[in-house]
Amino acid sequence: MPVISMFYGIIIRMYNRGEHNPPHIHVSYGEYNAVFSFDGEIAEGRMPSKQKTLIQAWILLHNDELNANWELAMNKEPLFKIEPLK
Repeated sequence: MPVISMFYGIIIRMYNRGEHNPPHIHVSYGEYNAVFSFDGEIAEGRMPSKQKTLIQAWILLHNDELNANWELAMNKEPLFKIEPLK
């Protein structure tokens, strides 16, 4: 599963093998793993509160890029990296 961004120990991935809806990302931080929808909600798993807030901010800032990557993923095409939080 390609890594599309990394910041503050948070790793964000998206499958690109013809993904299934609804649009989402897979996020890991240490021992925590979660699936986030593009509206910033956790669909599955868990994440510490501080990291959840950072991920939600990143999703909000990069929503257009996430949707563009999602279209690529649905078509089994290579994904592009998205700028991390700084």
